[in-house]
Amino acid sequence: MSGFNTSEVEISTFFLVGIPGMEHAHIWFAIPICLMYLIAILGNCTILYLIKTETSLHEPMYYFLSMLAISDLGLSISSLPTMLRIFLFNATGISPDACFAQEFFIHVFSAMESSVLLIMSADRFIAIYNPLKYTSILTNVRVIKISLIFASLSISLVLPFPFILKRLRFCKKNLLSHSYCLHQDVMKLACSDNRVNVIYGLFVAQTAMLVLVCISVSYMLILKVVLGIASHKGRLKVLNTCISHICAVLIFYVPIVTLAALPRFAKRVSPVITVIIADIFLLVPPLMNPIVYSVKSQQIRNRILVKLWDKQG
Repeated sequence: MSGFNTSEVEISTFFLVGIPGMEHAHIWFAIPICLMYLIAILGNCTILYLIKTETSLHEPMYYFLSMLAISDLGLSISSLPTMLRIFLFNATGISPDACFAQEFFIHVFSAMESSVLLIMSADRFIAIYNPLKYTSILTNVRVIKISLIFASLSISLVLPFPFILKRLRFCKKNLLSHSYCLHQDVMKLACSDNRVNVIYGLFVAQTAMLVLVCISVSYMLILKVVLGIASHKGRLKVLNTCISHICAVLIFYVPIVTLAALPRFAKRVSPVITVIIADIFLLVPPLMNPIVYSVKSQQIRNRILVKLWDKQG
């Protein structure tokens, strides 16, 4: 891509990247990417359908799981247009307004997913620490209130992003680093003062890390309760109820922490590695979460098998 530097004319188009240096093979990457999107959308829609239609799944844990599925669907749909355009048609251009809109939705659904994982860790702690009062503590009304509060907080946290990007001038560089728009990526291209963006971006990043710390504290408390259980079999049974959630936390946070740590611990990081990890962050959680919960949750697994059996019959 040549001619990306201009001196005075304000940028009217940003350019995203696929896999740097492998543009000729983008069509081959498009096949697994399309398959991953299809499985992710079908998997999360299936989870939502089962939780809505099956009364046996009308419990707090599954309501929170439906929130996770909505967040995953949002992440998939937000990144779908640019990812497919790049890998199917090698069309990398995107207008600033479309870019700002995309980064808003990606950050909102990422914040929502992070919030849901925190809520689910608290849910697991309450279920293990005080199982007899679990349903009286997490009533349907409280679940709805918690869901609305955290969804509102996620939107409020990210809402300033497009506005503080809109105030910037872009006149020299227009080549982004990923296959989709992110606030921290776009603000680096500005030729005007972006200190507000840097400060607010750091605040949001610290908030995300605080959520991870809170999730870790929840599991420390869970571990403390589990170690107080006398029987080895009882400990394993309790821990088994947390496996799905632990997997979801790792699938979501490992790419984020890796992306944040790479520049600090590796002096020269290949752009290919950075792009692949960034794509994993958006592609893998929506793909894997429904699979993990379908495999580990006996109730969901049984409901899926019953539906398949009914169709075959």
